[in-house]
Amino acid sequence: MRQVAALPVRKTQGGSLEVMLVTSRDTGRWVLPKGWPSRRLKDKDAAAREAKQEAGVVGKISSKPIGNYRYRKIEGQTSRLVEVSVYILKVQKEKKRWREQDERERRWFPVVMAARCVRERKLRLLLKGLGPR
Repeated sequence: MRQVAALPVRKTQGGSLEVMLVTSRDTGRWVLPKGWPSRRLKDKDAAAREAKQEAGVVGKISSKPIGNYRYRKIEGQTSRLVEVSVYILKVQKEKKRWREQDERERRWFPVVMAARCVRERKLRLLLKGLGPR
């Protein structure tokens, strides 16, 4: 199984990079906005759509993924391994209202802090790779 994710980023006034994470609907842990690819959209555009729906952010999405990670998706009594391709989204606008605002929390984190908040090891490494630029 495959999913696409947006990695929303912005620069602070001091020039450091911040990452937006959202809470998952079921467990409440910090994750990237992500979802299933679409037949009608390119993967990068599907990732941007997820960022808009789950985090209320829009911006410029990278044309190629910066990497991928895996996680175990629990569905009732079963679980399956999902491979997630990650696209950087340079956030240009944060909406005050968005589709899943009542189901999720969104928050900006310094890169190092965001890496500590996520559970998946490979995602943690991807975030750390953003580091100070």
